[in-house]
Amino acid sequence: MPKKAKPTGKGKEEGSVPCKQLKIEATGGPSSALNFESPGDLFESLISPIKTETFFREFWEKQPLLLQRDDPAVATYYQSLFRLSDLKSLCSRGMYYGRDVNVCRCVNGKKKVLNKDGKVHFLQLRKDFDQKRATIQFHQPQRFKDELWRIQEKLECYFGSLVGSNVYITPAGSQGLPPHYDDVEVFILQLEGEKHWRLYHPTVPLAREYRVESEGRIGTPALEFTLKPGDFLYFPRGTIHQADTPPGLAHSTHVTISTYQNNSWGDFLLDTISGLVFDTAKEDLEFRAGIPRQLLLQVDATAVATRRLSGFLRTLADRLEGTKELLSADMKKDFVMNRLPPYYMGDQAELSTPGGRLPRLDSTVRLQFKDHTIFTVGPDQDQSDETQEKMVYIYHSLKNRRETHMMGNDETESHGLRFPLSHMDALKQIWGHSAISVKDLKLTTDEEKENLVLSLWTECLIQVV
Repeated sequence: MPKKAKPTGKGKEEGSVPCKQLKIEATGGPSSALNFESPGDLFESLISPIKTETFFREFWEKQPLLLQRDDPAVATYYQSLFRLSDLKSLCSRGMYYGRDVNVCRCVNGKKKVLNKDGKVHFLQLRKDFDQKRATIQFHQPQRFKDELWRIQEKLECYFGSLVGSNVYITPAGSQGLPPHYDDVEVFILQLEGEKHWRLYHPTVPLAREYRVESEGRIGTPALEFTLKPGDFLYFPRGTIHQADTPPGLAHSTHVTISTYQNNSWGDFLLDTISGLVFDTAKEDLEFRAGIPRQLLLQVDATAVATRRLSGFLRTLADRLEGTKELLSADMKKDFVMNRLPPYYMGDQAELSTPGGRLPRLDSTVRLQFKDHTIFTVGPDQDQSDETQEKMVYIYHSLKNRRETHMMGNDETESHGLRFPLSHMDALKQIWGHSAISVKDLKLTTDEEKENLVLSLWTECLIQVV
């Protein structure tokens, strides 16, 4: 039976409760560590033996989950994801301080950054690690480590949100970061050595920003434990935490996999409300009427302005109740533009090169890479504001570059297609069926049907079956 871990301090109603702790017996060989059959299978194997329904009901955004596994097979698999010894070959590929690697140490409750300038040289990195007892933080290792790419690509499909990672390598008797909380949901896999963790009740549950907290403010730990290779830890954003490598032991390596940054209902509301206002203003004269003179010069909100805005919000709420289409201004597009491409061990260009038979009117077609494709409705950007018609936009990640994933690249471009709004029903048919006959698509002419499937085939989004 699962056992609840004993808290080391008094609980607080406003914070998370002590996490659940499980001891797990060894089962199977290395290949049984994770199941990649589907995104759902991958996630369930990651949190095994906890069931997905249990996890989201009892732990997600609520409390930490600690799984301490006495399983050599899982430990061996975790150790293969990233090792201290991998740094030598990675440095030879041209890593840079700040962009790819941070070197730091926690000194008197503060983070001390020990980065040099320019390119990272392995001998200098190892010297700082051994002599200065510094932690090495490697940013987004999925760019170079295939198995992390494989894991994170599946998790992005599962969550529908970007999934990043960082590796932390800390020498014995040292701590890299001061107590802090993050703005992401955190999954930690212990890869090498042991790491001593202390978790504290949140001061800001489900925080929207990163923040360092002082020892005097956070009080005593709610939970204290040591992770060993093969162990797993989850905690919600806002959970205050700090970790150190025990003295007298080997170094510790763990990977932090994170998701759900800026992915709240508040973010979604901000994303969808602009399109809703834009559409409503086209049809409602009141939305187009000018605001009172000198309203922008007022120090305090006027009763008139507050009352009008409240009325507008009620109008928007009524309109929203009657719509089936939520217009995402940026979130959908941002996700698909910046996520990982599908995991593929061959030439990545092959994914976006059409193959197989050309689709024709008498063909049956099937959607492929569904988890890597989104479609949304938006104005035709080639027309002026006065004449803008809505278009269906399809975006995909087949041509995304793994090497820039989660690196804040301003040059990221979108890949996809656009169609008239009249094509929406036909697209929903393709998305909603395992396979469908081209001639059965809900379009007016045979030419439209053939052109639609040919466009999708050219982007490698469908195949003929």
